[in-house]
Amino acid sequence: MSKTIQIVIVEDDKDLNSGLCKALKSEGRNIVSCDSIKAAKEQIFLSTPSLVLLDINLPDGSGLDLLKKIKEEGLKVPVIMLSANDTDADVVMGLDLGADDYVTKPFSLSVLRARVNAQLRKIEETTSNGDVIAFDKFSFDFDKMLFTVGGSEVSLSKTEQRLLKMLVLNKGITLSRDDLIDRLWTDGAEFVDENALSVAIKRLRDKLEAKDYIKTIYGLGYQWVKSDE
Repeated sequence: MSKTIQIVIVEDDKDLNSGLCKALKSEGRNIVSCDSIKAAKEQIFLSTPSLVLLDINLPDGSGLDLLKKIKEEGLKVPVIMLSANDTDADVVMGLDLGADDYVTKPFSLSVLRARVNAQLRKIEETTSNGDVIAFDKFSFDFDKMLFTVGGSEVSLSKTEQRLLKMLVLNKGITLSRDDLIDRLWTDGAEFVDENALSVAIKRLRDKLEAKDYIKTIYGLGYQWVKSDE
């Protein structure tokens, strides 16, 4: 059920490219680094990644041309543009061509990570929309917001629903605390008390009677363990 997330980074500045790779790397993610349009095309059109970070000014052309090609080919992949060009015309052109977001340099890696996670969360919501995930004693209908354990309905908060979705869609994969915090609280808040995640995990375990399913991986994060289905 879980699917590895592949992010293609297209940036010719080696230091920035390396920093982006490190900032976005986590369990369950495959980061592909490209420094030209030619290399990016090979990755994007052969593998159809989950998300593309695309610089505009590249050594062999404009990222806007590659963006146009991606959209013309009908690839359902979100694209976040990266550029030192912060004029309204550049931003409008990128968005008109189909960019899902636009970040101007210099930028905070934490802000960019939040933008990336927001796009990935949209994918997760769309992917499981209308699907009922049922196994063992659990039945989770994220579309109708109906959650049952052993046939009994359980009420979950919005945060608990998002947390549950991330865990069950990545069953068997350890999700880091930082990654979960970034993806759960994407409202632009600069600081989120890490205790909020611990509280959310405990409440979810208690409500779903899932202490044997939601495991703490000490020093790393949390995982919904795989079971025989």
